[in-house]
Amino acid sequence: MQEKLENILKACEQALEKEQNLNDLNNLKAAYLGKKGEIAALMMTLKDLSNEEKPKVGKLINEIKQQLEALFEAKRNALEQVEIEKKLKSEAIDVTLPGLKKSVGSAHLLSQIVEDIEAFFIGLGYEIKDGPEVESDHYNFEMLNLEQGHPARAMQDSFYIDPNRLLRTHTSPVQARTMLESGGNPIKIICPGKVYRRDDDDQTHSHQFMQIEGLVIGEKISMANLKGTLLAFIQYFFGKDRNIRLRPSYFPFTEPSVEVDVYSEEGKWIEVLGAGMVHPNVLKMGGYDPEKVQGFAFGIGVERLGILKYHIDDIRQFYTNDIRFLKQFKGGR
Repeated sequence: MQEKLENILKACEQALEKEQNLNDLNNLKAAYLGKKGEIAALMMTLKDLSNEEKPKVGKLINEIKQQLEALFEAKRNALEQVEIEKKLKSEAIDVTLPGLKKSVGSAHLLSQIVEDIEAFFIGLGYEIKDGPEVESDHYNFEMLNLEQGHPARAMQDSFYIDPNRLLRTHTSPVQARTMLESGGNPIKIICPGKVYRRDDDDQTHSHQFMQIEGLVIGEKISMANLKGTLLAFIQYFFGKDRNIRLRPSYFPFTEPSVEVDVYSEEGKWIEVLGAGMVHPNVLKMGGYDPEKVQGFAFGIGVERLGILKYHIDDIRQFYTNDIRFLKQFKGGR
């Protein structure tokens, strides 16, 4: 039996030297170690042996079986390595070829403008405040000197959710909330965010747009402070050569109120924002004594500034997600 096993081992070694692919190797392994292979056939002969011979022969068969398994494993590793080397040669990478460029996104133009404006006002010591876009009628109108039935409410045709809640028509409710939270202390804030009005969408109007409103409350605050702040901002945003003018206007929450025009590159005055001194009634409702403190407020339309600075001819371009439009402003200020 031992001689027979050694012959099997020797024959297998010779066969393995000739094998050149994994498929043939699997077939050869089945011939020696499979269920119907030579080792399995020898194991079947154990039943014909005596009880004394069975352990010795069984041990010999197992030893040869282990040697065969090791030989097949070594051959498999060698053939797999050859396959890997062939693949590496056939799929070689030319490192001198240019790489694939991936498109990298950037902040939306509106976000760039808002961040730019925030950076300016933070530099002046302002805080950034935020508030809910679904507001109560109380904060959106009544706290801003626009009681129920006030005719000026028609200036802000609104999206009402129910009789007491609506999509905010300006970011002024954030100012009202901040006033109540401040406990009569000085305030210096801007409030950026989305606002909503029932406008018909066209080149210059949108039912949704961005605002940045500012509010300063303290002692000895005057129109001179307001004009100086707005002039500094306009010259920062459009360039040092720009000038502004203030025209009398009307807003329920400021008195006196002004429209602010900027002198354009074309030599014309263009309205860019509204502003004024905080109305005494608004100060009272916010917990301030108008005899002791004053304040000014302003409201900036982000899209309007973007249209003027970047010569955009249609406000709808901001919201159509046209990548060709957005790519023009990649990189920011």
